[in-house]
Amino acid sequence: QVTLVESGGGLVQAGGSLRLSCAASGRTFGSFSMAWFRQAPGKEREFVTAISWSGVSTYYVDSVKGRFTISRDNAKNTVYLQMNSLKPEDTAVYYCAAKGAASNYAFASGYNYWGQGTQVTVSS
Repeated sequence: QVTLVESGGGLVQAGGSLRLSCAASGRTFGSFSMAWFRQAPGKEREFVTAISWSGVSTYYVDSVKGRFTISRDNAKNTVYLQMNSLKPEDTAVYYCAAKGAASNYAFASGYNYWGQGTQVTVSS
């Protein structure tokens, strides 16, 4: 069993930065692939980025490439999302997710564990 708790969301002006954290419980964190999804009001949950268990491989949706960076610290059971050059269209609830498989990172249905979400609001 893995419990995920996100933090770091908030209100920021366009062009600003935020760093989200996702703290995981459980001794098997280091074996899980981790991802961030987001959901804006009235829209479906969207894949943002994922990272392999080792941290060697990362994946991003095109709209955040060059602006967002995912990383993980397995010693601290934590995954991070550094978000720079934020845009109003990045406004959403951001969710951390974990799964044991190392494939199909963009599909929400494949993730076994989810956090409660943290709100990110970017003002224009």
